Amino acid sequence: MARMAGRRLLYAVPVLLAVTFGVFAIAAASPFDPVKAYAGTAGFSASQEALDQLRDSLGADDPFVTRWWDWLTGVVTGDLGESTSMRQPVADVIGERIGWTVLLCAVAFAVAIVAGTLLGVLAARRRGGLLDRAVTSVAYALEAAPPFWLGLLAVWLFALQLDALPAGGLTDTGTDAVSFGQVAEHVLLPASVLAVSQMPWFVLYVRQGVGDALDEDPVRGARSRGLAERTVLLGHALRSGLLPVLTLIGTRVPELITGALLIETVFSWPGIAAATVEAATSVDFPLLAALTVLATAAVLLGNLLSDLLYGLADPRVGFDG
Repeated sequence: MARMAGRRLLYAVPVLLAVTFGVFAIAAASPFDPVKAYAGTAGFSASQEALDQLRDSLGADDPFVTRWWDWLTGVVTGDLGESTSMRQPVADVIGERIGWTVLLCAVAFAVAIVAGTLLGVLAARRRGGLLDRAVTSVAYALEAAPPFWLGLLAVWLFALQLDALPAGGLTDTGTDAVSFGQVAEHVLLPASVLAVSQMPWFVLYVRQGVGDALDEDPVRGARSRGLAERTVLLGHALRSGLLPVLTLIGTRVPELITGALLIETVFSWPGIAAATVEAATSVDFPLLAALTVLATAAVLLGNLLSDLLYGLADPRVGFDG
């Protein structure tokens, strides 16, 4: 296991290098001018000489390869650079926001896995029955629903019509103190929406896996020995049917990150979504590269985690392949 994990982490280095190089190349080819974005409204009245000096200090005219290399060598020494859009160190920008994004994603993903597994098992018990048809129909419908649309619908229903939950933000309006109760109340709606957007895949995978396991000979043998249906379902079919779900965990990480960015925007959640949008529109090279590295690393770690869990759950799978 340790050998496979080390090999995967080693392979991740060239992937991250290629991704950051691509970020600088795409940003350099974009039509946005980082100098004008940095100057803002002051750029309209600034002299050409002042703009040229600003351009020189930002290194905007340097080849993107030079900017990428300067950024990369700085990262090696622990310096992520300065964010030109946020006017503060990139490390501070990420440090102030990443925790809230991780909280949102962790709560939503946990709810999606637990609820999706439960609904999938219930649907698999009587495949073709009324509950199965209802659950799978809703799951297929939610698969096609964009997360931002679900978020807007949730705001309209639970915040505006029912006035049951806050519409967004981290705390109530006019409140500066961040308390556990405030955060728990405000994270409930965005985390639920993000969980609902991720849940259909777990429902369908568990339904298929458990349903197929119920038709296998070992499970039929357990039933013929007179074991209780609950024991057969939870002790035999569920364990076998959950193996594909372990692989699904890693593949859902990119969609989870994308969905989180959309949900954060809809609910004004103080995560990295606003920083990502600002960095993209302002051609903020250092911040763009750092955020892309974080997203790529999350995807790679998610895939590694799913492979490790699969290997632990199924001893027939080796870690040396």
